[in-house]
Amino acid sequence: MDEKSALLNQLRIDRSKVPAPSGGRGIWIGAAVASLVLGGITAWWWTRPDGVPVHVVSAQASGGEGAAAAGSILDASGYVVARRQATVASKITAKMVELDIEEGDHVKAGQVIAKLDDTNIRATLNQAGAQLDYAKASLTETQVNLTNAERDYERQKSLLQKHFVSQAAVDNAQTSVDALRAQLATQHSNVDVVARAMSVAERNLDDTIVRAPFSGVVTVKAAQPGEMVSPISAGGGFTRTGIGTIVDMDSLEIQVDVNENFINRVQAGQQVAAKLNAYPDWQIPAHVIAVIPTADRSKGTVTVRIALERKDARILPEMGVRVSFLADSAPEAGSKPASGVSLPSNAVAISGATGTVFVVHGDHIERRAVRLGAAGGGSVTVLSGMSAGERVADGDLTQLKDGAKIRVVQ
Repeated sequence: MDEKSALLNQLRIDRSKVPAPSGGRGIWIGAAVASLVLGGITAWWWTRPDGVPVHVVSAQASGGEGAAAAGSILDASGYVVARRQATVASKITAKMVELDIEEGDHVKAGQVIAKLDDTNIRATLNQAGAQLDYAKASLTETQVNLTNAERDYERQKSLLQKHFVSQAAVDNAQTSVDALRAQLATQHSNVDVVARAMSVAERNLDDTIVRAPFSGVVTVKAAQPGEMVSPISAGGGFTRTGIGTIVDMDSLEIQVDVNENFINRVQAGQQVAAKLNAYPDWQIPAHVIAVIPTADRSKGTVTVRIALERKDARILPEMGVRVSFLADSAPEAGSKPASGVSLPSNAVAISGATGTVFVVHGDHIERRAVRLGAAGGGSVTVLSGMSAGERVADGDLTQLKDGAKIRVVQ
């Protein structure tokens, strides 16, 4: 046991020989770290960037793609609309028994597109015809009686001259003639009334045949055989008020809403280049028909009607379209092209035909008024007030003012 205890005692660590740590050394290390942090903060404070952070863009000379819109003084978007279209309905209330149209069908003016049940109307027409025959027969009978009464009246007058009859007999014969003449006039009127009633029945019978009012293309089929159709609303019932919609494709035109600040650039007869959203590489020649003489108060726009100079089956109603209003005339050969630069729309505060930009000079900006040209596609053309290569602030211009110090950020 003594040997084992001696061995264990040799493995023990004598802690009495380890020197105690010095507290003053830790304090000095902490102070040094704090001094370094404070020095870093001070250095950042004195070297931090100053001024309003802005993005900067350079004005580009108009040309290349800009020349594609070189004649363009204004861009706008709108829709293709049909000036002539109709939802065809019947003139009477009846059950439809036949429908001869489908969406996409081409129809001619006067072509039969639907037929309605004519059973009751034909019965009414037959009744009117029978009444007309009866009235004519009665008229013929009255005419025969009148002729006989007139002969009797003449006979009575001759007998009166020979003193074979009295004056009273002649007067009675005269009365019979007058009564039959009045009856004949009444029956003439009855024949005319019944004939007009028969004409109404014939018109109603003709109204059971629904025809296309003009040539065009069927875009909507609104009813089916077996349904009731009527020219008036059924108040939420199952009666259809329309049979189908026909569009005259030759009446297609473009309607666009132009900001009222730029409407002075548009006039009747002005040439326009149109591009359908569905076919962006296809340019369609067009011209302005008219500027609708009223503005939309809620949107601040004016509607412009534009005629398409080229008809094509690809042009459909309600298609989206972008248009460029072109200048009145192209520049003459050899003449100097109009100067101008292009800027992003966010770099210009637009106000009608003029605008405001903030030109960058070192670390300061200058507020400058410019005259604007065509706008569209996220860019705007500056006609005067700037030169190509000048740098302007881009972004939220409401935070800037003339002479403000700026800091350019990427």
